[in-house]
Amino acid sequence: MKPITIIGSGLAGYTLAREFRKLDKTTPLLIITGDDGGFYSKPMLSNAFALGKQPPRLQSQTVEQMAAQLNAHVLTRTMVSGINTDAQTVQTAIGEFDYAQLILALGAQAIRLPIAGNAADQVLSVNNLADYTVFRERLAQAGDKVNVTILGAGLIGCEFSDDLASAGHTVTLVDPNALPLAALAPVAISQGLQTALMEKGVQLELGTTARQIDRHDQALHVTLSNGHSFATDVVLSAVGLRADTRLAQAAQLHTGRGIIVDEYGQTSASNVYALGDCAQYTLADGSQSTMPYVAPLMAAARSIALSLTGQPTRIDMKLAAVLVKTPCYPVALIAPAAHISPSGTWESEHTAGVTTSRFFDSDKVMRGFAVAPHSAKSRTTLISELTAAQATAMTSLA
Repeated sequence: MKPITIIGSGLAGYTLAREFRKLDKTTPLLIITGDDGGFYSKPMLSNAFALGKQPPRLQSQTVEQMAAQLNAHVLTRTMVSGINTDAQTVQTAIGEFDYAQLILALGAQAIRLPIAGNAADQVLSVNNLADYTVFRERLAQAGDKVNVTILGAGLIGCEFSDDLASAGHTVTLVDPNALPLAALAPVAISQGLQTALMEKGVQLELGTTARQIDRHDQALHVTLSNGHSFATDVVLSAVGLRADTRLAQAAQLHTGRGIIVDEYGQTSASNVYALGDCAQYTLADGSQSTMPYVAPLMAAARSIALSLTGQPTRIDMKLAAVLVKTPCYPVALIAPAAHISPSGTWESEHTAGVTTSRFFDSDKVMRGFAVAPHSAKSRTTLISELTAAQATAMTSLA
């Protein structure tokens, strides 16, 4: 009997496997992964200092434990070199494997910036537990209190900045935008986060980029495009991730910013699904978007698992706020869709120390929000508002 085959053992791959095993205890399950196959939650990497955890403690289960729990065969340290969707096989260095249905949980690749200098290759990025282990080793080699430069003041860059500053390190955060979290949050929220990070000791270099990184003696020297230069011990790039579409493109699956899937999570090839950071989902309004967050991943895993067992189920993308792990200024937000945001506006209010922003499209329909500091009550209230507004808008179009 051909197995259900999952490529990838990150949060997406293992979540799908767990959901499938809730429904089907016996169908053969094969998981192929390029790493050691242990389970950890990737979102925990950017606040591990706050959690008081060294890298080994971030892995909650070994590959042997996962294989036993899932009644699965897990091939570790195995790279998939190709997919034949006609023959329904995957090719690896250790052989070819048949599949009945295939799930791509390939994740994303860290974007690498074109930086000059004799130490440009010393720039680190954190996209998995192995990367994070290297990062922590580099910090330990540099001493107890380390100067860390972070390139990118998006969600991950801000989270790492807060976490490292809390651990006593000196942080410089560099970004070409005028404010942190500029791609996701309204100005009022970004300004609040900027103030909080600065009060925590984070130095912000905004409106500029890293042009060159050189090593002089024991220190790295960063030269910015605005001409400012400074010494640092470690440079971490957090400029973003790009969906890993290489295997899908080679297999001639339809791709855009990610692997394009329909409302069921299926790719352009029959019996092939994708979810997580590598997927480009089709939303209720017909638009498509990558959604590199936990809630969409969980929703996709539940629906795809049902579809794998012969119960075709649309992915129910319920509204869920992204929680930015910056304890100095905790932000919750649902950003407006990319095709809506250019024609809309943010409206913000400040009450009792809380900033609440709502995004309205050109028809004055609420399409997103951000709140900081947030609470469960404020998130629930705003999600209810947003759900009602979008339901009303859909009714009026029907």
